[in-house]
Amino acid sequence: MLSIPRGNGTSGWQRDVENAPDDIGRPTNNLLRRLSASDFALIAPHLAHEEAKANDLLYNPGDDVEIVHFPCGPSLVSYMVASEDGRDVETILVGREGAVGGIVSEGFLPAYTRIMVKFGGPFVRLYVGKLNMAKSKSVTLRNVFARYADCMLAQMFQSTACNAIHSIEQRTAKWIISAMERTEGDDVLSLTHEQLAAMLGVGRSYASRVIQIFKAQGILETRRGSILVRNREALRNRACLCNESVKGHFEEVLRGAYPTEETPTALKSAQPRR
Repeated sequence: MLSIPRGNGTSGWQRDVENAPDDIGRPTNNLLRRLSASDFALIAPHLAHEEAKANDLLYNPGDDVEIVHFPCGPSLVSYMVASEDGRDVETILVGREGAVGGIVSEGFLPAYTRIMVKFGGPFVRLYVGKLNMAKSKSVTLRNVFARYADCMLAQMFQSTACNAIHSIEQRTAKWIISAMERTEGDDVLSLTHEQLAAMLGVGRSYASRVIQIFKAQGILETRRGSILVRNREALRNRACLCNESVKGHFEEVLRGAYPTEETPTALKSAQPRR
């Protein structure tokens, strides 16, 4: 599990925000960049930087959720639910569009799922108590996090429906596209057949079969421990529309937060619809 050092003093983010009216100096996390300057100033002194590696554990089921983790840039987090046979099945991915841990809770609550770093990189963290104090001072800050919680819930609903009605091929293509969008559009993903099988909730042989089909169609190649996408458009045509549904809801509720290939780290300035 990531070690969480405690400390006092002025953080780098606090120093940056004192002189930056817009996104300059903020972490490359779209949820944080979505905040107004005054709301960001409430939490900036308490943000701390951390680097995480793939497979780092953020929370186990039952752990006290004391810290909110904000993935930045290409970092990606996975929510995993254990099945009766001991396998972990992925439910949703969270990248720079959001955060994990203590988003809407008041006080400390136990984690329900295992939350792990899928793709390593930069994060910023914030103690839940500090976030709650900031929320108590700002209705607009509470509103942004409530809207994000709504988007997360929609993502979970869509994932449940996707697992029930779509084929393994459709879900594989959807997952790879979703990961690419959140990791700054890189064509190479660090992903093994075993990891893909766990994310899809199927046996390794099923995942390997899908990969072989996509390879034969010239859509992707496999390398040691990774996948190289050769034809994005063909991959997108193989995917279900669940990603698009989630994106549409994000745009309706929290416009500009969900990453796109056209603007990998920039945040749109439009306000959310009322």
